[in-house]
Amino acid sequence: MEADNFIEDIIVNDLKVQKVTTVCTRFPPEPNGYLHIGHCKSISINFGISNKFKGICNLRLDDTNPTKEDVEYVDSIKEDIVWLGYKWDAELYASDYFDITYNCAIKLIEKGLAYVCDFSAEQIHATRGTLTDPGLESPFRNRTISENLRLFDEMKNGKYPDGSKVLRAKIDMSSPNINMRDPVIYRILRANHHRTKDKWLIYPMYDFAHPIGDAAEGITHSICTLEFEDHRPLYDWVVNNCDFPDPKPRQIEFARLNIKNTVMSKRYLKKLVDTGFVDGWNDPRMPTICGLRKRGFPPEAIREFCLRVGVAKANSEVDPMLLDFCVRENLNINADRAMVVEHPLKVIIENILEDESFVFSIENNPNLPESGSHTIILRRELYIDSSDFSLAPPPKYHRLVENGLVRLKGGFIIEHKKTELNDDGTPNTLICSYIPNSAQGGINSSMKVKGVIQWVSITDAVDVDLYKYNSLLNDPVNGVLDFNERLNYDSLNITRQAKAEPFVLLGDPNKRFQFMRMAYYIRMPSQALESPKFCLIVSLKDKFNVMH
Repeated sequence: MEADNFIEDIIVNDLKVQKVTTVCTRFPPEPNGYLHIGHCKSISINFGISNKFKGICNLRLDDTNPTKEDVEYVDSIKEDIVWLGYKWDAELYASDYFDITYNCAIKLIEKGLAYVCDFSAEQIHATRGTLTDPGLESPFRNRTISENLRLFDEMKNGKYPDGSKVLRAKIDMSSPNINMRDPVIYRILRANHHRTKDKWLIYPMYDFAHPIGDAAEGITHSICTLEFEDHRPLYDWVVNNCDFPDPKPRQIEFARLNIKNTVMSKRYLKKLVDTGFVDGWNDPRMPTICGLRKRGFPPEAIREFCLRVGVAKANSEVDPMLLDFCVRENLNINADRAMVVEHPLKVIIENILEDESFVFSIENNPNLPESGSHTIILRRELYIDSSDFSLAPPPKYHRLVENGLVRLKGGFIIEHKKTELNDDGTPNTLICSYIPNSAQGGINSSMKVKGVIQWVSITDAVDVDLYKYNSLLNDPVNGVLDFNERLNYDSLNITRQAKAEPFVLLGDPNKRFQFMRMAYYIRMPSQALESPKFCLIVSLKDKFNVMH
């Protein structure tokens, strides 16, 4: 089997030399927030490898810090993975291995490789040393094995207050890798755990629990982001000294996904939620997976985006327009078309009688013939968008002008006759006439016109509200990168009572549309007395160049 990236190169070779026979990966999020677009890359890599090599991919929730974790986050993580189109082989938790992890700690103490330290977190940090200076050994480093076993047992049984003692690995305080300078592997923490409740008063640190979970689970390739590269020696030290059998898991790092002007930190995202800057984790402005889902991004487009970004060893920043491009490509094929007038301008077609009407058929999606068509009715009075008429047209203006011609989408050609103005000189109502037999198939259908515009008959139009979302962060100005100073307070704009054809209210909830000549929108939930809401997904215009 051919490899598509450096991670798969490693896997192919491990299979070739029979270091492993079945590839086993895992996606190990911490349930302390909602997943965001950055997690999609890790999800696609881990589940993609499992699918490609006919292996196993588990979902393992890293629930080692009960003070920040919640069942709400667990449920959201599972929902997001399923929505993206992936299926895990086993649903597991770091807490499933708490007994094994505890026994591994005992084993390290018995080997003289771990000790109970009375230093506070501040003291430990102060004695770690720097990149150029070695750390200072704890005065508790040489406690006897029997004393460490007793103290650790007393920690577990609640004899000591939180923060008063920790268990540290006994490695090398002069190591050039600071992560190897006697790292903390257990701390006292009185907190109710969402699964184990009050069973444990001590909890393992991530760098200790994670390799043990991988090894106990039979993970062959532990794939993580580049910031864990310096943690790999500790990962290997734990696995080796806890005497797990071969094949031991191998940690492989890849560059995390960074997107320009996109918040990719759970801490900052939580701050946006907690301060009310956004309307919850699933606000369509949020880069969370549930936010992208609410905004109308198809899961297939997100998977394609991750594929195009690729797997690299060096960190880089991706243009968000690449994601928009992938979404736009998907919706161009799959979204039904509809006519919506955002800024209505009244038009009276004087040669249509008051009780006269014409019925036209419009394709739901020209790229998907099987999607069928729907009808729209042309009556005497209708709306066009105010941007589709100009008293003083600029150069290359291809819409309606005084005494000009334009085609109504799917219908007749109309000719401008007169403009009724408001007191401020802006157009109030246009008087026009239609050209008989100018609809498709008519003898006058081949007449040359300036352009084709969308329209909605006034009698049939439904009022809709258009929600337009922009990035939560502005571009850095004068090198200012501070999160708070870059917040975009104009990230939501709403157009009230745009006029839409009734077709937009048909079909499934959360249906996606291309509003012709405008953008792609998704229908949002709305209250009974509210106008129907539609959320902007992406624009029609694409300024992003993609090398195919």
